[in-house]
Amino acid sequence: ALRLAGGRSRCEGRVEVEQGGTWGTVCDDAWDLTDADVVCRQLRCGRAVSARGTATFGRGSGPILRDEVGCEGHEEHLWECPAAAEHDCSHKEDAGVVCSEHQEWRLSGGRDGCAGRVEVYFRGTWSTVCDSTWYELEASVLCRTLGCGEPLRHLSFAHTLPGRMLYQCGSQQPSLAHCQWTYNKSAPCHQSRAAGVVCNGMGS
Repeated sequence: ALRLAGGRSRCEGRVEVEQGGTWGTVCDDAWDLTDADVVCRQLRCGRAVSARGTATFGRGSGPILRDEVGCEGHEEHLWECPAAAEHDCSHKEDAGVVCSEHQEWRLSGGRDGCAGRVEVYFRGTWSTVCDSTWYELEASVLCRTLGCGEPLRHLSFAHTLPGRMLYQCGSQQPSLAHCQWTYNKSAPCHQSRAAGVVCNGMGS
């Protein structure tokens, strides 16, 4: 089994591998985009945007199970890639990845990080969110994800960024990425404005 830990979504974080019932980490020696790509593909997180080292997502625990990983890029699983049998690493060298399907959010242009235009980082770029399906539930999911409490009021802005994201949440979710979403589909966004929100909290 394989997972990412310490990131802001399931498609970003420290690479952790399970071996014999124990979870461990991967050393960043020779860790590169080709290796990271195999991880992202295996987790259905798209492709690798960034390969990280030096415990960017925090130090893991347990054994260090892979070192000098040398994927060629066609492998379906990380453990099919050649790696050194012995390692000379510590957890300060834990490898991480950011995959293209990772999403993170910010509110920009407001008095603090809990008010402003909704912007989403996805596939390596910041985009705005269409307000055509942006209701109380979507705003509530976002305010909670940002540690900003609950939505107080809705704002609307112009779309000035290249991408457009559309969210539809059927119920309260841990983040907007867990709701239904579509990226750069023109029809529902055609006459939309960019969603904005004022949350009642001050942020964590």
